[in-house]
Amino acid sequence: MPRFLLLRLEAPLVAFGGEVVDARGVLAEFPGASLLTGLLANALGTRRGETDRLQALQDRLVYAARIDRAGTRITDFQTAQLGKDDRGWTTRGRPEGRAGGAGSYAGPHLRRRDYDGDLSCAVALRLAPAEAPPTLEDLRDALLRPARPLFLGRKPCLPSRPLLEPEDTGHRIVEADDLLAALSLLPPAEDSDRTLRVMLPESEPAAPRDEVRPVTDARNWRSGVHGGHRLVRVRTLARPEEPAKRGAAKGSAKGSAKGSAKGSAKGLAKGLAERPA
Repeated sequence: MPRFLLLRLEAPLVAFGGEVVDARGVLAEFPGASLLTGLLANALGTRRGETDRLQALQDRLVYAARIDRAGTRITDFQTAQLGKDDRGWTTRGRPEGRAGGAGSYAGPHLRRRDYDGDLSCAVALRLAPAEAPPTLEDLRDALLRPARPLFLGRKPCLPSRPLLEPEDTGHRIVEADDLLAALSLLPPAEDSDRTLRVMLPESEPAAPRDEVRPVTDARNWRSGVHGGHRLVRVRTLARPEEPAKRGAAKGSAKGSAKGSAKGSAKGLAKGLAERPA
């Protein structure tokens, strides 16, 4: 039976980046393959220049994501006054200077970055092939003791809780028939939405109302750009009822039936009083 690693991604600010074409940093609904690759590689201590290792990890990821709490979308308006002599660090790992005349720096640099506040997302992932390093156990151990600080999308997005569930829950590495079954083993977050949005690979079993959509979340780690697309299924599920509430509803219905069966005003009143609002 396939084995899966379960993660819970929560932070005051979360940024599941989408396709950016200008100074507006937009978001996607679900975490992308490149985001999870970077998150796991950061925990493992992989350096940005180790492009072959990064590409191999991304190519092995098979995952599903569930948005338990969509949070609140906010936009951060950012300004920076830049000078010709200012240099900035690049994704290539070395500083880069600036060109242009004096007029190029007369005004500040303006940009906007979107964030989702107080979002909670559950992830179930497996590796294909499963035997090659790093294994699920390697990923689990790295997330327990990450080599570097972890963030959920952008560097300000620091997790508000461990990415793994407590060990005594048994919800770290699990066995399940498929991704959706593995994801269902991780209970919805506290204060979760009434409906939960789920993203699955298109190859997973279909449901009647699935929305099949293309996503461009795979990065070419050697060139440093995203390219191509893959198909995913997006599904809306009702939030499972909590066991305590199910028990209360069951007891209420039982009390109502018992009161009616007695045929007395007292029993009927008791049954009505116990009936849920």
